[in-house]
Amino acid sequence: MSLELLSHRHRIADEGDAIDFCFRQNWSDGLPVVPPTEARVAKMLEAARLAPDKVIGFIPEREITITAEKVAINAVLAGCKPEYMPVVVAAVEGICDPAWAYHGPSTTTSGPAVLIIVNGPIARELDINSGENLFGPGWRSNLTIGRAVRLVMRNVCGSMPGILDRSTHGHPGKLSYVIAENELESPWTPLHVDRGFKAEQSTVTVLAADGPRQIFSQLAPTTEGVLTLMADDMRISGGVIGQTHYVVLLAGEHMEMVVRDGWTKRDVKRFLFENTMNTYAHLRRTHRFPMPIKPGDETRIRPLVSNEDMFFILPAGGTAGAFSSYIPGWAKESWSRMVTKEVVR
Repeated sequence: MSLELLSHRHRIADEGDAIDFCFRQNWSDGLPVVPPTEARVAKMLEAARLAPDKVIGFIPEREITITAEKVAINAVLAGCKPEYMPVVVAAVEGICDPAWAYHGPSTTTSGPAVLIIVNGPIARELDINSGENLFGPGWRSNLTIGRAVRLVMRNVCGSMPGILDRSTHGHPGKLSYVIAENELESPWTPLHVDRGFKAEQSTVTVLAADGPRQIFSQLAPTTEGVLTLMADDMRISGGVIGQTHYVVLLAGEHMEMVVRDGWTKRDVKRFLFENTMNTYAHLRRTHRFPMPIKPGDETRIRPLVSNEDMFFILPAGGTAGAFSSYIPGWAKESWSRMVTKEVVR
């Protein structure tokens, strides 16, 4: 395999100058980057066993081909270790999949981020966080993998704020938005197995998603009580007019309750689907549907998502505290769908 790099070279006096040079070239997301030297880029490619000109994906609306070399350069910029490169590659393959439909999530004014969920052995090998401080700082793998994907979107695909990225507010997940499922303590099959992969395979799932919404339920004595609170909050979240998916993250204390009460993943999905309905009258009254209210609207109902399988239930988060979270997906199922790719090593 040839590792002759194809990108243009810049000669900089020292590494400190190189960091400032990267800022001046507008290659950064606002934080300092690691200068992508030829040796560092080569190590990334070697770790993934990819030739520089290997095509990772194609964005038809932009007529942009994303090569392994471009992914490697941005993985270096983000601060990734070489062993993270196969995960970054799988995530980039995911956002290039026609089902994810890159153009919509990357240009919309509503500002979703790329939520990346890592499953399988590689999540544990790379210490991708699935526990305490799930969305917070402290894990190099979580933060740099997501950052690398965003830098690919910025530097290769041109998704830059104010130009092709037209988000009104965005959210912090647009810097990095990576988690792992807590598979070792889960009573259920993990996400990637539900999506057709084997447990021993490693996968990356990408979805266009809003920020996480945390719910607190210390008073509810049963699983039904916890989910009733969550469903009530979820019912009026986001657009509430048929979003593509919701990811539900049940943390330690709530998962213990779910296990104790014998609820299956299917039970949770069905309960949330049945308890997040809105009447058409409510949707019109709150200006989500056009007014006026029509006869029958007080009893006619609309579900939050198209079917119960659009709720994805994952154990994740800390063991202490009566908190769980849910993440609304972006827009409609026909606009962008969840995509899962195998991590190839």
